[in-house]
Order: sequence, then structure tokens, then C-alpha cells
Amino acid sequence: MSTQKPVGVVLVSHSAQVAEAVAELARGLAGGGAAVPVAAAGGTEGGGLGTSAELISAAAASVDRGAGVAVLADLGSAVLTVKALLAEGDELPDGSRLVDAPFVEGAVAAVVTSAAGADLDAVEAAAQEAYTYRKA
Repeated sequence: MSTQKPVGVVLVSHSAQVAEAVAELARGLAGGGAAVPVAAAGGTEGGGLGTSAELISAAAASVDRGAGVAVLADLGSAVLTVKALLAEGDELPDGSRLVDAPFVEGAVAAVVTSAAGADLDAVEAAAQEAYTYRKA
């Protein structure tokens, strides 16, 4: 059992249901992932499709344990919203990082790697490596 603080993972999607489902999948494939703080930030405050800076900020704060926060986003404006929050400088916890990775496979890799006690660089590298997963 690692005593190192876990890297938090935030999953930003245009859909609350998609973000929650991917978070559940990643936790499950990480053996429950109880040790890894994972938060979904999907949709708008009103439950519609879109992205919410407020939901993303709250999700990042909820998973921050001091080891960094890996943020994965699904589509264009979700990425832009995370980039804008990072540019603000005080909207996301210190050590928050937008990770360029496929949403589902990257999320699973990030959570599994964080569960293994890896640092933020290793979590990011594992998520990015998901781009190379071949399916055929």
C-alpha cells in the first residue's frame, strides 16, 4: 500500500452521464479505485449539454490531495474551458494539468496509474500512451 498522496483525476465531458460513466468504468478497472480521487465534471449546472467552469473547478478542488490533478476532457470546448481555467492561475489547484489523451482509455490509464502510487508525470504519460492502443 502506497503512503504517497494520490494524483487526482477530473473527467470533463459535455455530458454529465458520460463523465460519470467513464469515472465509474475507470474506478472499476482500477480495482475499485477507492484510493484514487476521481471526479466527473459533465454538462452544465442546469443538467444540460455543455461545459461549466464552475463544475470543473469544484471537481478539481474535490480531488486535490496535494499530488497534482490530471484533467482529461472529451471535446473542443471542454478543452478550451480547462485551458482558460489554467490560464486564470487561481481557478484550479496548484499542480493541475490538462492531459492530452483519449477520454475513455486515457481516463482508465490515469486512474489505474494513480492507484499504483505514481506521480503526476507518470499518470500523464500513461494517459497519453493510450493514443497508441490498437483495436484492430
